[in-house]
This record gives sequence, structure tokens and C-alpha cells, in this order.
Amino acid sequence: MDTQKTWFITGASKGLGLSLVKQLLQKGQKVVATSRNIADLIKAAGPESDIFLPLSTDLTNEDSVAEAMENTSHKFGSIDVVINNAGYGIGGSIEELSDVETRMSFDVNVFGTLNVIRKALPYLRAQKSGHIINISSIAGIAPGTGWSVYAAAKHAVIGLSEVLAEDVKSFGIKVTVVAPGAFRTSFLTPESLIMTSHPIAEYQAVRDSHVRYLNMDGNQAGDPEKAAAAMIHIVSETNPPLYLLLGKDAYERAFDKMELLSTEYKKWETLTKSTGFHE
Repeated sequence: MDTQKTWFITGASKGLGLSLVKQLLQKGQKVVATSRNIADLIKAAGPESDIFLPLSTDLTNEDSVAEAMENTSHKFGSIDVVINNAGYGIGGSIEELSDVETRMSFDVNVFGTLNVIRKALPYLRAQKSGHIINISSIAGIAPGTGWSVYAAAKHAVIGLSEVLAEDVKSFGIKVTVVAPGAFRTSFLTPESLIMTSHPIAEYQAVRDSHVRYLNMDGNQAGDPEKAAAAMIHIVSETNPPLYLLLGKDAYERAFDKMELLSTEYKKWETLTKSTGFHE
């Protein structure tokens, strides 16, 4: 990457976020990284430097996010790429997850993303340039048993990204929503994944699904370094994708979902079309 840009990355103390930070710094890019725990972030990525600004930011608090954007602009003069990577998984059926647990998941996975976008856009509009990358999940396209709330949150990220891309296109701002499959990060560990604390015995299929996923920890097929490199690559594209799947598993699940939708829509075509006023 020849041109130096300023990258704003959330959830940067571990996983894909940390891989992005390290690769970008190695390339001499200017990087702002946020985390709830600044000590963990600095330990993992290093102290502040002329090209690196670690920030403690509460993404669920608009004032905290606004301050992070102001600090970014003050230090580097621009905000070119915003990567909404922060988030966490939550497992359980809808009945097994409380209203508090569900809302907290949306606060971080959805409203935190919205806060960052809302506070970044004034800078990007003024520049008439920029690229917003929102990290969703293949679960937002093709969800699995036992992950209803997580799938709903990640589906919301896809929906808001699709419309955002249209809303900001005239300002020269590009949008990509990324749907990764299973990557060998800390995502399936307790620090990134919350499981229902009130399991209901009748939901055996949910328990079985959770066991299958948890047994994947440390054996996921996806390489987070390659995923980070792929995201960095698309920023240099003249016409970057609106949708980017990452991982063979994500690709296969997405196309299985497309086939399912096509089959269902066609199966009920007659009933679907019967609901209009007859001429």
C-alpha cells in the first residue's frame, strides 16, 4: 500500500482487530485502535507513537466515541478508513436469554457500530472520501441453531451497511460489510463469547450445537492474518465490494442460504402474488 492512510479500528486488543493493527503498523500506516481495556491494547499492540494511537473507548457511549474521533483528527488530521470490528458472541435460544443480555448484545454489536459511524461521518463527508468497513458474520446471513440473538445483531449490521452504502455514495464514501466464517481467534473463548446462564432442558438441539462450536476452538480453518490482509487489500481497490465473505465455510454457507431462499420464494409464488387487488 503506497498511500499512507489513517485507520480507525474498534475492538483492537485481540482477534482480527489486533491482526489488522499489527499488519497496518508494519506497513507504516497511521492507526487508531480502540478497546475497552487500554492496558490490554497497549500490551498487545504497543504504546503510542507517531503512527499509532491507542484509545480507551466505550462504544456504547456517544460522547466517548466522539472524543475518540476528535483525538484521531487532532493527531493525524484525517480519518480515512473506519473498521467496526468490536463485538462478541452470545449463545442461547431466545427463551433462554434475558432482555438485559439481549439488549447488551445489541448495544455492542449494533448500536456501538452505529455510534462509530454517526461520529465518523462528519469527518468523512467533509473530506468527501473514506471507507467504512463493518464486520458482521456469516451468522448474519446463514445463522445456526442456538445463536438467535447473535444472528439477529449481525443481520442488522448487514442491513444497515446496505443502506448506508447508498446514503453516503454521493459523498465519495465507500462501504463494505464483511461476513467472516470461523477463524482461529479468541472468539470461542469466554472473553469473547457469552453463553446463557439459564439453559432449559428441552433445548437439547441448542446444547448440541453449542458443543459442536465450542469444540472448534483452536481448530478453526480460517487464518486471521490472511483475513486481515484481505480487508486491507480491498481498501486499495477502486471499486471495493459492498459484500465480502471471508473463509471457505462462509462462502458455502452463504450459497446454501441463497438456494434455500430461492426454493422457498418460488414454492410460495402463487400465494405471494395472490395478495394484490385484482384488475
